[in-house]
Amino acid sequence: MFERDKDDLRTMGIEIEVGGLDPLFDDEAGYRIRPDAYALNLGEISGEEVALLSLAAESWRGAAMGDAAQSALNKLLSLGISSDFETIPAMAPKMLVNSPNFLPIIRALTDLRSLSFEYLSKDLTVENREIDPYGLANSHGAWYLVGHDHARDAVRVFRLDRIHSEVTQTGKPEAFTLPEGFDVQKILNAQLFDSTMMAQLRVRQGKGYTLIAGSRMISNDDDFVLYEVGYSNRQKFIDSILWHADDVIVESPADLRAEVISRLQLLVETHV
Repeated sequence: MFERDKDDLRTMGIEIEVGGLDPLFDDEAGYRIRPDAYALNLGEISGEEVALLSLAAESWRGAAMGDAAQSALNKLLSLGISSDFETIPAMAPKMLVNSPNFLPIIRALTDLRSLSFEYLSKDLTVENREIDPYGLANSHGAWYLVGHDHARDAVRVFRLDRIHSEVTQTGKPEAFTLPEGFDVQKILNAQLFDSTMMAQLRVRQGKGYTLIAGSRMISNDDDFVLYEVGYSNRQKFIDSILWHADDVIVESPADLRAEVISRLQLLVETHV
């Protein structure tokens, strides 16, 4: 039963030290859980903030950071503060990451260590890349790594599902520093939208979250929000707009608006 309990604790992310802990019998194995390896000290924190942290950890269940999320949830419970979910809108967040390199990249970002990996370029050739990782961000359901490419001496964006090998940490921790004012989402949007088409959509408040992911808000009124949205596949983009029915209105470009209206008219004529 003791062995089973130790395995359960380790599965929950609680670190158990094993060694000679008795000053009189140092050859006798002992077990210890250090408070600083388990408990959290976040200072003054409210029930609402604990609830938000719990939701953030819960969103990684079954994903790349599932074990780390479970450990974080257990540490939150050690605070002894009741979560106040009443003040938070109902939600069930999920972060789906299929890349096996996600967690090693997170560790490299935390330690500020360089990474090397093989990458599938646009012309389908495999290239060796060595970068200083600056940040991770999600756009339209895909995860991207932003970092300084050593060979090109410039900031580049790498899509995680095009990394063709395991990432390897190189060099020592604290090997570089982030540029002042670095904004991973801003850089990602700028580089992605340079190679995509743009549209302006009016989206009903509280709707179309997947459609407007990574977009730029232009204006906001009581019922609809105007966004500038980037897209690369025109037909898939139109299908997504049509799926949202009257929750999305195309403002521009004119040819996109005309095609959406034409598709809607055809749909009505087919079903009348």
